[in-house]
Amino acid sequence: MIPPVITPPARMTDFLAAHGWGGAAIVPVAGDASFRRYFRVSDGARTAILMDAPPPHEDPRPFLAIARWLLEKGFAAPAIHAADEAAGFVLLEDFGDVRMRETVDAEPARETALYKTAIDTLVELAGHAPGDIPPYDRTVYQREAGLFTEWYCPAIGLVVDEKGYRAAWDAVLEPVLAEPVVVTVLRDYHAENLMLVGDGLGLLDFQDALAGHAAYDLVSLLQDARRDVSPELEAAMLAYHGRATGAGAAFDDAYYVLGAQRNTKIVGIFTRLWKRDGKRRYPALCPRVWTYLERDLMHPALAPVAAWFDANIPPEKRGDPMVVGQSVEEGA
Repeated sequence: MIPPVITPPARMTDFLAAHGWGGAAIVPVAGDASFRRYFRVSDGARTAILMDAPPPHEDPRPFLAIARWLLEKGFAAPAIHAADEAAGFVLLEDFGDVRMRETVDAEPARETALYKTAIDTLVELAGHAPGDIPPYDRTVYQREAGLFTEWYCPAIGLVVDEKGYRAAWDAVLEPVLAEPVVVTVLRDYHAENLMLVGDGLGLLDFQDALAGHAAYDLVSLLQDARRDVSPELEAAMLAYHGRATGAGAAFDDAYYVLGAQRNTKIVGIFTRLWKRDGKRRYPALCPRVWTYLERDLMHPALAPVAAWFDANIPPEKRGDPMVVGQSVEEGA
């Protein structure tokens, strides 16, 4: 089904007209889980993507800063054609519609090669000192992990040991935080945010970048909440990354610790999107995330967190919160 051409608000058409796109057709394109909206604008053979990041819910300045940094370093971020930071409008280069996600699903024979290309990009990114961005520190890790106890646990009717939860995360994060080398972590680096552009991959959705551990984006890629990544592919790509970087046991430990941290965060966020924002499609993704999380928790570096989960989250309470929490909803 072809998305409809919309009748845009005057402020949007004024912005486009001011930057040489007066009279262009405007068609919605797929967005993300935020308040941001995206549109393809077409004027004859010309196309561009319009990001609408409405204040006060969104601020386009971090996106603009990271995009410019990535472009300066030679990465395939979309070029910035125009921006009105106060209004929240950004006119971007159009990377087209060919995403890594749909390509590997339709052409399984290309899966390994495309994942290697994605890892090559991360290895290259790690070769640059991070941009001028905040640190991915203990406070951020704990706040993100806390989304699980804040949203998921109440949704499924569990009262849990929150103090013990924080203490367990402090214990497993300590070695990760002790590593001195940090990189620019894009934080949402997965197959739906990677576009096939020429012979490489175009980068999207990096406005939340922080300076942190290189394992985090690798987790985003190989423990993808939106598509199944087999244990075999994950292991092969971890080995490929290890050969490219010489990473050893400490990196392996960090990978699984940050995998567990990211996956607990995602379960919390997907529950919040349902409970707070009414976005009911996200909880159905949680069983996949739980599969990754339980795989992570088997790693020895996660022993304190695994023990907390064993004591607080029964196996039958691990899944889609809309399903698991159905009795809670019925009793409300």
